[in-house]
Amino acid sequence: MKFLANIWSALYRKLPALYLTRRAVLLILAITGMFLLGFGWPWLFPAGQMLLGLLVVGVVAEVTMLYSIRQPFSGERILEEKLSNGDYNPLIIKLQCVYPFSTLVTVIDEFPAQLQLRGQYFELGRNRPAFKRDITYEIRPVNRGDYEFGDLHILVSSVLGLVQRKVTLPAAQTVPVYPSFIQLRKFSFYTIHDRLDELGVKKIRKLGANNEFEQIREYVQGDDFRRINWAATARKNTLMVNEYQEEKAQQVYCVLDSGRHMQMPFGGLSLLEYAVNATLVMLGVAHAKGDKPGLLSFAKKVDFYLPAHSKTGQLNRIAEGLYRVVPQSYEPDFLRLYKHVKTNIRKRSLLLLFTNFDTLPGLKRQLPYLRALARQHLLCVVIFENTEVSRVAQRAVSSLAAACEQTVAEKYSLEKRQIVAELTRSGIYSIYTAPEHLTVDTINKYLYFKARGVI
Repeated sequence: MKFLANIWSALYRKLPALYLTRRAVLLILAITGMFLLGFGWPWLFPAGQMLLGLLVVGVVAEVTMLYSIRQPFSGERILEEKLSNGDYNPLIIKLQCVYPFSTLVTVIDEFPAQLQLRGQYFELGRNRPAFKRDITYEIRPVNRGDYEFGDLHILVSSVLGLVQRKVTLPAAQTVPVYPSFIQLRKFSFYTIHDRLDELGVKKIRKLGANNEFEQIREYVQGDDFRRINWAATARKNTLMVNEYQEEKAQQVYCVLDSGRHMQMPFGGLSLLEYAVNATLVMLGVAHAKGDKPGLLSFAKKVDFYLPAHSKTGQLNRIAEGLYRVVPQSYEPDFLRLYKHVKTNIRKRSLLLLFTNFDTLPGLKRQLPYLRALARQHLLCVVIFENTEVSRVAQRAVSSLAAACEQTVAEKYSLEKRQIVAELTRSGIYSIYTAPEHLTVDTINKYLYFKARGVI
């Protein structure tokens, strides 16, 4: 056994990227057992020596085969220039091998630390000589920021499977993770084609008070007869109707609370990440509807402010601003928010405030500033439902401990409903929603405001 260890040490000094496989280790243990048992059964000694000789020959032969080519692999990792937060993003590893014999290959990708994907690898099994393979997989980031991918490591052995050679392909790259632009594209497409109802957005009947006259056209089947223009009908001697369009160029701001209450995680994402993703989609829909989207984030102070505008590139500026919204451990300062809004947003606007009040006293401390905002603008406060607590409050009780947990959960849920009721009494609109329904519920509320003409 000392002889075998010396051979391996010499090989490893010359060829550092060389590893024994599990099969080789099991064979070594078996040979060791045969030598030990040989004290009682002498015939096992020659059998062990013969097996040891075969193992040494096999290792040397496999090492010679694996190191016969200096660089046996080439490949790359292909992914988008930026990744979408909270969504599954496809990645492809393109791999090419030039070995003229069949190989067993394992690929290890160095994932960014934020993904927490430890022990993940791709077992390609047995491959034909000089093969080409594409490895496709998906990753789901749950935080914005820069994600650093490392190199690609390939462990290869021949069909003998006694040793593995490690080949490293330089593939280090840094990729930014932005708010969910995949959702933005989807909602923008359905908004343009007036198919938002397919994504769960409700169709809301328009009252007409917020419609502007656009043109007179010929009547077609299905038009509202109340829109018939009788004077134009008499002149043209055919039915003519008035056509209206929604009022546009209204200011819509999403206001993000990046304070400590927004750090609570649900489904892998924090409440702030849900709010950031919903903000990008919501403002994308507003932009597609002809309104002017704007953005504001605050905690201890106002950290970012982008005035509402409909100019080209506004959505890109919003995405960049959202990318830089940093979660903070401070309590949100609603007084500073009110002063900033009063100073910088003079025109009446829709303010969608994403925050999270957990207690009624916590709301009442900030209520004077919210009322002051609601006097100048159309304020809608978005509050998150704690779905885990709601499940505890609704489940069947089977023990005293479960009954106590349910009582606490029901008290918490009741206080959330009291917060919504208090906002309503103060003349402030609210959205009480589960994090996973935030985007659709926010768009529904925006379309409700548009249909009622209250912006």
